[in-house]
Amino acid sequence: MSRKASPPAAAGTRDHPVRVLRKDLRMTQAELAGSVGVSRQTIVAVEQGDYAPSVFLALRIARLLGTTVEVLFGAGEPVPEKSERRT
Repeated sequence: MSRKASPPAAAGTRDHPVRVLRKDLRMTQAELAGSVGVSRQTIVAVEQGDYAPSVFLALRIARLLGTTVEVLFGAGEPVPEKSERRT
């Protein structure tokens, strides 16, 4: 019943923005999942690009990570590396 978000990432490609921002916040997949009301496996699938979340779930994830849905799932600019971000 899951929906494909995109083809699986090839070796050497950038991490999914959800993963990058989650790790920057030192949050585990289980913590993120609990905070947005889904299973850890759902977060794993989102980060691997195997599952496109509903608009409502995407909004909850974006708000929790302090960003927008467009940054996480849209065709916007990629998430900059931690050292490149403005503070």
